[in-house]
Amino acid sequence: MAKRAPSEDEDADETAKAGELEDSRMPFLSHLRELRDRVRNAAIFFMLAFVGCWYFSGEIYDWLKAPLFHVWEVEKLGVPHIVFGKLTEPFWVDMSIGLWAGIFLASPFIFYQIWRFIAPGLYKKERRITIAFAIFSAIFFISGALFCYRFVLENLYGFLLGYGDKNLQPMIMMQDYLDLTRDMMLAFGAVFELPLLIYFLALVGLVTHRSLWKFNRWFVVMAFVIGAILTPSPDVVSQIMMATPMIVLYNLSIILAWRVTKKREAAAKILSDAEAAADAKERARRVERGEDPDADDDDDDE
Repeated sequence: MAKRAPSEDEDADETAKAGELEDSRMPFLSHLRELRDRVRNAAIFFMLAFVGCWYFSGEIYDWLKAPLFHVWEVEKLGVPHIVFGKLTEPFWVDMSIGLWAGIFLASPFIFYQIWRFIAPGLYKKERRITIAFAIFSAIFFISGALFCYRFVLENLYGFLLGYGDKNLQPMIMMQDYLDLTRDMMLAFGAVFELPLLIYFLALVGLVTHRSLWKFNRWFVVMAFVIGAILTPSPDVVSQIMMATPMIVLYNLSIILAWRVTKKREAAAKILSDAEAAADAKERARRVERGEDPDADDDDDDE
């Protein structure tokens, strides 16, 4: 089959891309200075967010306690309260709230600094995709954490408090409650990144909607296994509450993968048809000149 020579438009595109990268290149020491500046800026944003969140740590902790206290009142366990077993526990709880809430609050600025560091090495199209991934990853993570807070925590704490003896008074430690609530919200935030992960895998061609659909029944089992591993609480309720959105998100991801696969296959078909038309044209030209239409172009290049 005759080889198709690159067209002028393709050559122009490659030249433009090479020019983009050439313009964005910088010496090694400049990269180090750029990295230093980005890390410094990210650290400044984090410190400001940490100080602000630490100052309002009491209000943040009251917001985190709301699901537990609501269940406490419904179960009629008396006046809701949380205790601490060490003198330093309230201080370290406030510091932990400031740390995690500060990371969460400063994450858009931190992602922006990361993006500014890697952007010079990307094409314009890749830059747009990277920005979209950064924005949607933050949106999905926040959605997962809020979903956990709104729909999961109250059911989880209701199950755990209702499971205990009604004649016993709960004595919940500040740090234990914060750790459980934080881990649950982080786990659900990570789970809600599943559509973005599958979309990226479909974008690079590692998975298709067909393979994802075939794996669907196995993913149902895997979702419950992952739910048992990620949830810090061993109860069945939290595992089911995590596995259910995972299964729903996985099936929604199949739709995203279907759109990506269809676009890629349509583009591949257009390219294949163009190459076939160019090959047929070249064969017809050789026949008119009395040459062998199946001859290779290597001899002509030599």
